[in-house]
Amino acid sequence: MRVLSVIPPMTQLNTPYPSTAYLTGFLRSRGVDAVQEDLALALVLKLFSPEGLDAIRAAVEAIPAKQRTPRAKAFLHEFARYRACVGPAVAFLQGRDPSMGHRIAGRRFLPEGARFESLDVYYDPEGGDPLAWAFGALGVQDRARHFATLFLNDLADVLREAVDGRFEFVRYAESLALSQPTFDPLAEALAAPETLVDRTLRELTLAALARHAPQAVLVSVPFPGSVYGAFRIARAIKAARPDVVTVLGGGYVNTELRELSETRVFDYFDYVTLDDGERPVLALLEHLRGDRGQDRLVRTFVRPVPPLPAPLWANAHPSLHSGPPLSWRPAPCGLVPQAEEGSVRYVDCGEPDIPFAEVGTPTWDGLPLDRYLSILDMLNPMHRLWSDARWNKLTVAHGCYWKKCSFCDVSLDYISRYEAANAELLVDRIETIIAETGQTGFHFVDEAAPPKALKALAEELRRRNRAISWWGNIRFEKSFTPELCHQLAESGCIAVSGGLEVASDRLLKLMQKGVSVEQVARVTRAFSDAGILVHAYLMYGFPTQTVQDTVDALEYVRQLFEAGCIQSGFFHRFACTVHAPVGLHPEQYGITLKPLPPVSFAKNDVQFVDPTGVDHDKLGVALNKALYNYMHGIGLDQDVRGWFEDRVPRPRVPRNFIERALAGGGG
Repeated sequence: MRVLSVIPPMTQLNTPYPSTAYLTGFLRSRGVDAVQEDLALALVLKLFSPEGLDAIRAAVEAIPAKQRTPRAKAFLHEFARYRACVGPAVAFLQGRDPSMGHRIAGRRFLPEGARFESLDVYYDPEGGDPLAWAFGALGVQDRARHFATLFLNDLADVLREAVDGRFEFVRYAESLALSQPTFDPLAEALAAPETLVDRTLRELTLAALARHAPQAVLVSVPFPGSVYGAFRIARAIKAARPDVVTVLGGGYVNTELRELSETRVFDYFDYVTLDDGERPVLALLEHLRGDRGQDRLVRTFVRPVPPLPAPLWANAHPSLHSGPPLSWRPAPCGLVPQAEEGSVRYVDCGEPDIPFAEVGTPTWDGLPLDRYLSILDMLNPMHRLWSDARWNKLTVAHGCYWKKCSFCDVSLDYISRYEAANAELLVDRIETIIAETGQTGFHFVDEAAPPKALKALAEELRRRNRAISWWGNIRFEKSFTPELCHQLAESGCIAVSGGLEVASDRLLKLMQKGVSVEQVARVTRAFSDAGILVHAYLMYGFPTQTVQDTVDALEYVRQLFEAGCIQSGFFHRFACTVHAPVGLHPEQYGITLKPLPPVSFAKNDVQFVDPTGVDHDKLGVALNKALYNYMHGIGLDQDVRGWFEDRVPRPRVPRNFIERALAGGGG
C-alpha cells in the first residue's frame, strides 16, 4: 500500500513543515511505501509565476473598472513588468539566481507597490544610505531579498483583493476554522464556486494523485490557517478517486477537534486521528489491510455507516467528477454499523505510543528543497530566522519538561508526555539529515528544549567534531549559566526564543512560569554575551492584568532591549483555552468563563469575564508599535507612556531595574 502525506496551504515558504517528514521517515522504517508532497509551496509557486499572474490579471479585469482598487489599477498598469519580474524574483529568493540580487537591490528592476512604502520611514539625516543600518555597505543579497519579499507581498495583496479575500501566505482562511463550534462556515466556503486559488489547488492535488497513485492520503493540518486548504485537497481526491482513503491529523486536530461529532467532516475524510500520528497510522494501515479490526484502532474518529447522501459538491461542481456520480461513497475497509446510524464514533484500543527514541529520523526525500523561498520581510536579525533560509526541523525531546504554565495546553499529549532521546541518537539523526539534504542548519522545534539535553548535545557534537548551526525554543531558567551559553554557542547555537510572557513577577507567579524578571534578565544577558540572538515571547491580557501591569511590562521590555539582553520579541494577546489550567480552573485566576455554544466541530478558545475590565486590545496596539520600533533600535530612550494614545500611569519600575539586576542588585 502506498501512502502519500501532504502539507496543505498554508504553512511556511522557507522550509517544509516537519510533520510529513517525520511520518514519511517513520513509515519507511516500518516497511511502508511512503511518499510526501508540499502542496502549500506548490500552490504559491504556481500562483506567483508568469502564468499565474496571467490568471490574476484576468480576475482583475473581470472587476468593473469603477470598482477596482488603486492597488489593482497599478497592477494592471505595470502588468508587463510584474510578469517579466516574477520569475527572476522567485528564482532569486530560492537561491537559484544570486546574480539577480544586484538588479533587485538597485530598485530599478521590480515595480514597487504599496508595500514598499514601509521603506520611507528610514532616512539618513546626512544624506547617506537610509538602510545602511540594516544591510551595511555590501549587503546586496539581504537588501535584494527584502525588496523581493515586498514585491511578492504586493502581488499577494492584489490576489487577495481580486481573487480570494482570505488568502495569506501563512494564515489562509484561518477564521473558518479557528475555534469554530460548528462546521457551517467551512461547509459554506467549500460549497461556494471555486476561486482561482481553489482551482489551482485542485489541479495540483490531482497531479500529485497521478504522480504517486496512493491508496491512502494523510493530510497533516498544523494550524487553523491550513484547514480550508486541507478540506479542498480531500474534496478533490474524493471527486477523482473515491476509493482513496483520506486521513486528517496534525496539531490543529489534536487541539481543537477532540470532541468531534460533525458527520459532514467524513464527506471529505474517512478517518481523523489524534495526537502523535505514528501509532494511529500504523494501526489504521493494518486495519485497511484486513489485519486489524475497527475496534482496535488507536485514537481515531470514524463514521461507521457508509450509506450517505451525496456530498455538498456533487451537484454544485459537476466539473470535478471523474468516474461515476458521487451519490454514494464506498465504506472504508471493514467498517460495521455501530451506535446511532451515521454518527461519529471515537475508537481507541489504548495501545501505547511509539517511544520517542523509536520514531526514526525524518526524511525530506521527495520534497523540492531547492524551491523553497528565503523570505526577508522584517529587517530585525533575529526575527528573520522564522522565514529566512531552509532549516532542517528536528525535535530534541517530546513534550515539555516543565509543563506547569497555566496558559499552556498542558493537559494535551504533545505537552504532557515528556520523553527525551540521548545525545548519541540525536546526533545520529542530525548526521543522517545532513547526508540527505546537504544542509547543516537546524531548527529545534521543541516546546522548550531541556538545558540538560542541550548540554549533552553540545558535548556530543564536539566529540564528533561536527559543525552545524542551530536555534530553538527554551525556558529562561537559571540552568542556562554563562558557561553553558558559551558551550552552546561553540556547538553552533545562533539564537534562542523563550517566554518572558507578562514581564511582571506577580503575574509570572500566577502563571506558574517558574522564572522572575530579574532571572530572565540574567539568562538573556548570558546568551547575548555568548553571541546568541534572543527573542522574547510576550503576552498581554492575562487574567487580572491591569493597565499598570501592562505599562510596567513594557518598561521592563524597553530596558531589556536597551541593555542588549534581547534583540527581538512579539506581544501575543492572551487566549484562554479549554485545555489549559486557566480554562480548566478559572476560579483560581479570578475570572468567569462565558458559556460555550453547542460544539460539534472545533473547541479551543473560550471567552471570559475579567473583573479588571481593561481594554487589552487597545493596549495591544501600543505594545506592538513600541516593540516594532525597539526591534529597529528606535525609541529606546523615550518614556513608554508615549506609545499609548490615552493617559496611562507612570511605570513603577525603576529606570535602572535591569541594570541593577545584571549587576546583582535586584530591583
